[in-house]
Amino acid sequence: MKGNVLIVGLGLIGGSLALSIKAAHSEAHIIAVDVSYRSLEEGLALGIIDEIGESVLLDAPRADLIIFCCPVKETEELLQYLPKIKLKPDVLITDTGSTKETVMESASALLHAGFTFIGGHPMAGSHKSGVQAAKQILFENAYYMLTPMTEKARQRTGELQAWLSGTRAKFLVLSPHEHDAITGMLSHLPHIVAAQLVNQTSDFVEQYPQAFRLAAGGFRDITRIASSDPRMWTDISLSNREFLLKQLADWQNGMEETAQMIREGDQEAIYRFFDEAKEFRDSLPVHRGAIPAFYDLFVDVPDYPGVISEITGYLAKEAISLINIRILETREDIFGILQITFQNEEDRKRAKACIAKYSSYTSRYE
Repeated sequence: MKGNVLIVGLGLIGGSLALSIKAAHSEAHIIAVDVSYRSLEEGLALGIIDEIGESVLLDAPRADLIIFCCPVKETEELLQYLPKIKLKPDVLITDTGSTKETVMESASALLHAGFTFIGGHPMAGSHKSGVQAAKQILFENAYYMLTPMTEKARQRTGELQAWLSGTRAKFLVLSPHEHDAITGMLSHLPHIVAAQLVNQTSDFVEQYPQAFRLAAGGFRDITRIASSDPRMWTDISLSNREFLLKQLADWQNGMEETAQMIREGDQEAIYRFFDEAKEFRDSLPVHRGAIPAFYDLFVDVPDYPGVISEITGYLAKEAISLINIRILETREDIFGILQITFQNEEDRKRAKACIAKYSSYTSRYE
């Protein structure tokens, strides 16, 4: 496919989409606008985009495809402004926001004017941010939600998927209501729960300072998502308010029922609580879902100087990149646990095979 593609917001998501489109459609011309001119300069220097745009007002009329990759509230404001611009009649417009009902409401004037808007949400992310972190493979095998509202939009969904074919994502068409309910339960609520657990622990540590050291292991892992961008999650919480309030009420009721079991010493009910959770958790699919996966490998290593460089040296021999590394526990004369985090599942599997090839250390997934 050929034509002008306008990316509004050139960060991790916008940059990765630009790379994916360029990979699948070499004749596409990628234009980007962003509040940060530095991001645009970096994107141009890295070959992620072909042109630095002036503004949505000046560049949208040239576009055959417009992708909003900015925060939800900004997208909503721009969508309401878009019908005032003289766009190409067949321009295809989409977004990448984490909530969809309020976005679709903001696009109503655009739809009434006869333009095609298809809500979008690629369910992928990274520990890094900014256009310099953009990767073509960011969305590979991730779910990419699409929410067409009109018959015209539904008919052009295949066209949008063709534009985005370089993402190698799994496209799933939902209504905006379904999207916000599902992501509210599987992504937004867990982020709030993790943040509250961390904040509660922060208060607890003031009373028991030694807890700070002990929170470095498994607690740190199960609360990883609390490190997400607070601005983005403020935006999401307000945009998906209706669903989140309902799910938070259900969560609070569930916690009160659990507290009652413990209060009454109901051993059978407590066992059933944990057993049912384990059964459902163990049945979940292992592919990428609503929250980006963490690709960790745990290696049992002896505690002696140079062991970390030894392991990373093996990975370097096989040109395997890692994104984080840390020791979970080391004591003199016993084995510790080296946790290595990778960008994707393929790298993790290669690392496991590599370590087995060059050493006698055992490694495992968890």
